[in-house]
Amino acid sequence: MNLKGAIMALLNFRRREAEATPAAGGFAPFLRDFSIEVMPRTAAKVDDFRALLPEATRVYIAHIEGTPIDEMVATAARLAGDGFTVMPHFPARIIADEATLRDWIDRYRSEAGVHEALVLAGGVAEPMGAFHSSMQLLDTGAFEDAGFTRLHVAGHPEGNRDIDPQGGDDAVMAALRWKEEYARKTSAEMAIVTQFAFEAPPVIAWAEGLRRAGISLPIHIGIAGPAKLQTLIKFAVACGVGPSLRVLERRAMDVTKLLLPYEPNDVVAALAAHKAAHPDFPIERVHLFPLGGIKTSAEWAVAQGAAAAAN
Repeated sequence: MNLKGAIMALLNFRRREAEATPAAGGFAPFLRDFSIEVMPRTAAKVDDFRALLPEATRVYIAHIEGTPIDEMVATAARLAGDGFTVMPHFPARIIADEATLRDWIDRYRSEAGVHEALVLAGGVAEPMGAFHSSMQLLDTGAFEDAGFTRLHVAGHPEGNRDIDPQGGDDAVMAALRWKEEYARKTSAEMAIVTQFAFEAPPVIAWAEGLRRAGISLPIHIGIAGPAKLQTLIKFAVACGVGPSLRVLERRAMDVTKLLLPYEPNDVVAALAAHKAAHPDFPIERVHLFPLGGIKTSAEWAVAQGAAAAAN
């Protein structure tokens, strides 16, 4: 194919993709009250979150190993001061002991007014202190003592070999049953926020499987925001994304798509359609992982009508 032919093929592809993309606002109800994730170093690059995100958007603050708690709390205070709902990560495997846990909780409460937390094991292979699981953090009672009103826990629609090294889901399901029971005993609202996926069927099967297993916690589904294909594949492999990685692999085989950023329209549209057809489907909200940048993900969500839906 000559250069002119290649350009025409790319233009035709762009036209077909535009025609196949849902109209702006087509799945706005499904994006209502979406949340997004930041880190202190990425948040520092954003001049004004209020220019990007709908008012009161829940913003998770990822706590990566090596990030000082001072930076975490300062980011939380900034976002809370701008009117956002702040939910910092509490990764069990980087917390030294219960005294440290309670100190972090107290600082978030007293310095940033935080009363929500994502409680998870964390991606560190070997615990740095006394804790190795989110259940151990919850079992201290520290969040209840501090009056935290909402606690989220992690979910993995495509499995987690860190928890179940041989595959399967026995340990993951046992942990979720423990958290289901914990939710019944605490006054805090609880939900499962998941790892991102690129294909709807595995997510739908997983969510429906939880209900059959008696897990009634609401689900906030993780979605990777727009990004370069190479970026997404790198993060997907690092995070252990399973069967739905084939969506990216197929895309990588199409030279025309290599030139275009990935957008999650297809997976979000499929999940939104399933939710519309089955109102009791347990996925209640969307959580965006801004792998291609906070501004890019926020602008994508707003372009789909999320800002209007959130008001």
